[in-house]
Amino acid sequence: MKLLMAVILTLGLMAMVAGQLPKNEDRMCVHQMLSQGDALFCKGNLNVIYPEIGDVGCMYVPECNDFRQKISSWSQPSIKYSQAHENKKYILMMVDPDAPSRTYPRNRYWRHWLIANISGDSLKTGNISGSELTGYQPPGPPPQTGFHRYQFILFEQPERGKPITLSTKEKAKRGPLSLMRGFRAVV
Repeated sequence: MKLLMAVILTLGLMAMVAGQLPKNEDRMCVHQMLSQGDALFCKGNLNVIYPEIGDVGCMYVPECNDFRQKISSWSQPSIKYSQAHENKKYILMMVDPDAPSRTYPRNRYWRHWLIANISGDSLKTGNISGSELTGYQPPGPPPQTGFHRYQFILFEQPERGKPITLSTKEKAKRGPLSLMRGFRAVV
């Protein structure tokens, strides 16, 4: 299986640019840059849009306006990828590489969402539909575990071959997950 693009976007939990806040909010958010190591994951042009914040692709979720608390109750974000090919299928994965904590990630790549058979057309519009293999679980890091990075990874699905499925064991547990199982990187 070919990896279209490790469109890994960090949804860490720290701060965002004040100019991206809703216009009716008076409070300022403190902007903090991604660390050099985390910025390496920011590739591609995948838009991850939560209605209350906007596109959170490759940014920290701010502490102001209670966004860190609110995001754990929001429904799945809208996902757009303008470079998607209309005639191709894609796989979207949302994982937490820091489960249960960044210092002790024994459940690394905890699976928060997994959808296969996404059409390129639906990715372009942001109305993705496909075979949801793992239902959406919003970010919700356990207390006292520090900041977590939530990564959205988009793969190009092979045109032929076995259908994308999860084993019984993988269905029963969301993590840890081997990201490279069955995938070959091309980027």
